[in-house]
Amino acid sequence: QVQLVESGGGLVQAGGSLRLSCAASGRAFSSGATAWFRQAPGKERKFVAAIANRWSGGSTYHADSVKGRFTIYRDSAKDTVYLQMNSLKPEDTAVYYCASGPRPATDVHTYDYWGQGTQVTVSS
Repeated sequence: QVQLVESGGGLVQAGGSLRLSCAASGRAFSSGATAWFRQAPGKERKFVAAIANRWSGGSTYHADSVKGRFTIYRDSAKDTVYLQMNSLKPEDTAVYYCASGPRPATDVHTYDYWGQGTQVTVSS
């Protein structure tokens, strides 16, 4: 049974920081890539960042909207992928989801496993 569990969301003022964690059980992180997506109320789920597994070089990818502010990285010893979010803006407010799939991609349909999501709210 593969499970992804997100944590670290919360309420923060604009300009602040949060770090999201995605902990895996089962074989989730033996897949090709892990990604973060976010979904604001009434909006579609959108790509935020992805990291390839270490056997594929561990390359990282970030959406243009978060480049320079967010960083995805992995702690393999803990089977955990993190999303460090700095300089947060009110438009970053959303439910953030962790996903695992065969390769890094921006398309939600590429990913096989999803966590339950964690709420991030940025106040102005």
